[in-house]
Amino acid sequence: MSVRRGYPSDLTDAQWALIESLLPEPNTDGRREKHPRREIVNAILYVVRSGCPWRYLPADLPPWQTVYWYFTRWEEAGVTEKLLVTLRVKARVQQVRAPEPSAGIIDSQSVRALTPSGATAEVTTPGRRSTAGSGSSSPTPWACWSP
Repeated sequence: MSVRRGYPSDLTDAQWALIESLLPEPNTDGRREKHPRREIVNAILYVVRSGCPWRYLPADLPPWQTVYWYFTRWEEAGVTEKLLVTLRVKARVQQVRAPEPSAGIIDSQSVRALTPSGATAEVTTPGRRSTAGSGSSSPTPWACWSP
């Protein structure tokens, strides 16, 4: 097996030690896994961090089909949520804070509200209009053609 180059999104040994036990046991029917689980996680993190499509995974990571298969199975099984909750609690305890947050902040421009009839209504924060400059600042060609 050739040594692959490292990516900034790769897990460190300490990070891998934290999450390895939280991943579900492999269902390989007695066969050895073809790709190490750490490499699967590294490939998922590569896609998440870089924003690239699954098919654009570098060739030195496991095949995108395999990585995507694991990702969808783990999402359906709630593994990602379990990982995030466990890591959040560990981080808060390490910072000498309560394991669970006591308050939350929602920052959104669109909020769904319940109307008296029980239906949902969307409340949107109005956009701000710039007062700097007058006239048309349209980049359309016809704005340049007027005499």
